[in-house]
Amino acid sequence: MWSPRRRRLTLAGQFLVLQLVVVALVLAIVGAISLHQSTASFAADRGTQMRSVAEYLANTAVVRDRVTGPDAATSLAPAIDRAVSLSGATDIAIADPRGRILSSSDPRLVGTRAALGESDVRAGRGWVGDIDTRGRRYVAGHAPIIDDSGTVVGLAIAEQRYPTIWARLTDAAGDLVLYLGVGALLGVAGSWLVSRTVKRRTRGLEPHEFATLADHREALLHSIREGVVAVGTDGRVTMVNDGARELLGLREDPIGRRVDELGLPDQVASVLVGGNETQDVVLLVGDRVVVCNQRSASSRGEGIGTVTTMRDRTELVSMQGQLSSNLSITDTLRAQTHEFANQLHTISGLVQLREYDEVTSLVGTLTRRRAEISDAVTRRIADRAVAALLIAKSSGAAEAGVELSLAPTSDLPTLPAAVSADLTTIIGNLVDNAVDAAKTGADPSVHVELHVDAGEVVLEVRDSGPGVPDDMVDAIFIRGFTTKPEVPGGRGIGLPLVRLICSQRGGSVTVVPGAGATFRVRLPMEVA
Repeated sequence: MWSPRRRRLTLAGQFLVLQLVVVALVLAIVGAISLHQSTASFAADRGTQMRSVAEYLANTAVVRDRVTGPDAATSLAPAIDRAVSLSGATDIAIADPRGRILSSSDPRLVGTRAALGESDVRAGRGWVGDIDTRGRRYVAGHAPIIDDSGTVVGLAIAEQRYPTIWARLTDAAGDLVLYLGVGALLGVAGSWLVSRTVKRRTRGLEPHEFATLADHREALLHSIREGVVAVGTDGRVTMVNDGARELLGLREDPIGRRVDELGLPDQVASVLVGGNETQDVVLLVGDRVVVCNQRSASSRGEGIGTVTTMRDRTELVSMQGQLSSNLSITDTLRAQTHEFANQLHTISGLVQLREYDEVTSLVGTLTRRRAEISDAVTRRIADRAVAALLIAKSSGAAEAGVELSLAPTSDLPTLPAAVSADLTTIIGNLVDNAVDAAKTGADPSVHVELHVDAGEVVLEVRDSGPGVPDDMVDAIFIRGFTTKPEVPGGRGIGLPLVRLICSQRGGSVTVVPGAGATFRVRLPMEVA
């Protein structure tokens, strides 16, 4: 069954109600304090006056002379009435030393026992205080009536009844109304100002809308697989989702902590707090390859930090490395096919011309050359995959008119399969780049050197090309950067892949200054 949606109070209404509740509480406290002060003031003022009246009555000659007479109720009445008219007391009475009332402003009390409470008036001392009698509370003043011989012959009692609570509150009604009016006015004005300020800061959203947005944001952030990290201008993490915590390996909650306290690699931390808008930055986090994009966040034109998104591209980079190796091998096989085709055409022509001696001489020469190349490589390179790649690359370089040579000092043993696979990818990319750079110059050549030093494979590839300008040493390792014409599938992949493989194994790739371009790679034989 459809039911109408319950209307919620606006933020301004909630502030107004809160202000009015606060004002009501303040007024209740003020009323209680006023009541207490009124009671204390009444007790102090009227108590002193009641004691003065009792002492005045006790010192009157008529009272002292007739208090012990047989007709005290009648003879003392004029003095009591005069004291009542002068003081405004509720009740005034005269009692004998035992407390029995002899005469009173209220004739019904004659003969009854006076309520003395804690008074020590029968000991001959005056007293003032509160007493409860006849079901009501009074402030009373007591004074002893002493004859000429110093004997207490009677008690003078003056009592003033406390006004009711309502009477005491109505006495302060004017002040309370003033406080109520001023408080309500300030509450309404304050709530209006606060609500306007809050609306302006919150863009007119109500509290329940904030809660809805927060719930939706949490659900959205934690449902996407990509990692999202927000960092404030002070370098502290303000927001992170489950994907980012998994990619960065964060076990504890990083919210509110500085980025440099999270134990992240320096390169990752510098990207998160860099503040520069970046696109497709490849980072190595543990054994994961993470691609990051970062944008600055602002509110009303003021920067509030950065938001970095990250995606796991480990499998993609692995496939890209394999594809790069396959493309390199394909190009090499294509070059060898072209070279063999030319040689077969030559042999075919010589056979048609019946120059059989020339055919024999050419085949011998080609066989010796191929054997020399294979022997020069395999004698120094024991790893078969690397040796096969270098032999194939020499044919490709020859096809491009570039001389590819292996340094006589090269000495490479058989490598673990994983290291051999990574090294062939690195050699293939560096040699291909070197051949492309050298083939346009005079006397083009590429020089390769391989050896093992302190548990690391050291590879150096040097070409006779124009070299790498100093201002591009870092740029050439950025994915997508290239100085070559664009081709389908994109360029600028080889050198970033080389650096990534080296980083994964704890190695390095550097550009050595000098003539031409020289790349030096150090690749640990054990996984870092």
